[in-house]
Parts: sequence; C-alpha cells; structure tokens
Amino acid sequence: MSMFWSIFVMVLVTINVVGAIWLLFGNAKSAPGETTGHTWDENLTEYNKPLPMWWIGLFVLSVAFGIGYLVLYPGFGAVKGSLDWTSVKQHDAHVAEANARLEKLFAQFRDVPMAKLVDDPKALGIGHNVFANNCAMCHGSDARGARGFPNLTDNDWLYGGDPQTVIATITHGRNGVMPAWGAVVGDQGVTELAHYVRELSGQSHDASLAEAGKTRYMTLCIACHGPTGKGNPALGAPNLTDATWLYGGDLATIEATIRNGRNGHMPAWDKTLGPDRIRMAAAWVLAQSKRAPADTAEAAQ
Repeated sequence: MSMFWSIFVMVLVTINVVGAIWLLFGNAKSAPGETTGHTWDENLTEYNKPLPMWWIGLFVLSVAFGIGYLVLYPGFGAVKGSLDWTSVKQHDAHVAEANARLEKLFAQFRDVPMAKLVDDPKALGIGHNVFANNCAMCHGSDARGARGFPNLTDNDWLYGGDPQTVIATITHGRNGVMPAWGAVVGDQGVTELAHYVRELSGQSHDASLAEAGKTRYMTLCIACHGPTGKGNPALGAPNLTDATWLYGGDLATIEATIRNGRNGHMPAWDKTLGPDRIRMAAAWVLAQSKRAPADTAEAAQ
C-alpha cells in the first residue's frame, strides 16, 4: 500500500471512530422535558428521550471492539497490527498443517508395490478422490471417458497399461497428434482409406474401395499404425483392428479423422499432484481396468 493510501485510510478510519463516539455521547443526555421540536396536529409533540443504557453499552463495546481489532490486526492503513497477522501467513500455516497430515497418510503406501495397491481399499479410496478432483472432468466420474478422451476401464491402452507407463502418462502428460491427410490423398483417397480401416476393424465396408485404400495405407499409414493396423504404443498410435474408438468408428467420423487429423492433449500433472497422488490415481485407474499387474519394474527399484 502506498503512503498516500495508507494516510487516506488512517484519516478515514479515525474520522469514523471519533464521529461514532461523538454521536453517541453528544446525544446521550437531554434536559428534562425537552422535545424533538416537531409538532403534529397543532399541539402534539414528542419528548426527546435518551437511548437506554444497555443500548449505549453495546455501542461502546462495538467501538472498543473496532479499536482493539485495529490494534491487533492490519486495517489501520499500513499498520501491520501487534499480532503481525496476514492472510498469507495463515494460509501457509494451514497448508503446512495439511501437508504434514498428508505426509503421514501417503508414507504408509510409498513402498507398497502397485500390484498390492490395486487391491487395497484404503489406497483405492485415496486414488478415487484424486481422480475425481483432477481427472473426472475429462475422463468422466466413472473413468469411461468421452469423445476424444480415452475409456480407462477397459484394457485398450494407447501408450501401454503397465504401472510405470500409466504413472509416466499422468506425470508427464501426452500429446497425440495425427496429421491431416485430406490435402495429400484427396476426397477419393480419404474414402478409400476409411473403408480399409473399417475392414481392419471388422465393420461393413465396400470391398473395392477397401482394396484401393489398403494400397494407400501401406504407403502412408503403416509407419504409425503398423502393417496389420495394430498400432504402436510407443507413438500412441491406436489399434485399428478392435472395436475401441477414441473419436468414433462410423464411416463419416473415420473420414473426418483421416481428412483433418486429430490433436489430443493430456496435460502433465507432476507439478499439480506430485508423485504420491499420481501413484494413488494410477492404482485406482489400473483397478478400474481390472488389471492386477506383476510389479516387475517397481520391484527392481
């Protein structure tokens, strides 16, 4: 607070306090028989009676409380108050207290293998709370995902479903980018590729268009999705041979995906959650997908 505004606030507060005291005691007494000076219907007047003492007492206590507050806490300009209290210090103290409690909570699970965490009701309860507060807005409260957001309750994983990979995904985030091929292959090429993708996944398709699409696929798409369309977890390229679709598996949606590409982004949660919460969330996610992983990677650490 600048010096000008500090002095301004101090003067304003002083005027209000002094004015309140003057208003109270300046009108606390009146001469016997004194009236308000108003007359109604020619001869009706009203006596000017002072306030009851209990009311005056409450008023005095209120003023005293206000002065005491300004002595103890900040409020009188730039004066910090004798307690040196600030909302920032109180917040930091509450955060430190909460972190101390959470440290005790997470410490009991820190060395527990993930294979056991996925069967621990208490750990899963913590993990569910972390998921609900941070992940549910995209993946849904039941983790079944939505259009463009993966279903976490099945065993279909874009980048892999082992514990270390799931933890890495939450920690560092993912950027899944598929380039747009519309300008490269044209509308006819998009249609042919879409029919071949539907053939790979066992859906209805035009055989002649799918055959032409296969040739294009082996030239343009094989690098990411593989020769058989089973994808590549290292790249996050999805398996095109199953019935799991991130954006939709109907012909029009597949054509839109090929024509315009896709750009999926999952943010990194390392700075927001920290390793303990991430581990609890990963355990809950793995439990939802009905996995019981052998904790080979963690056991080696």
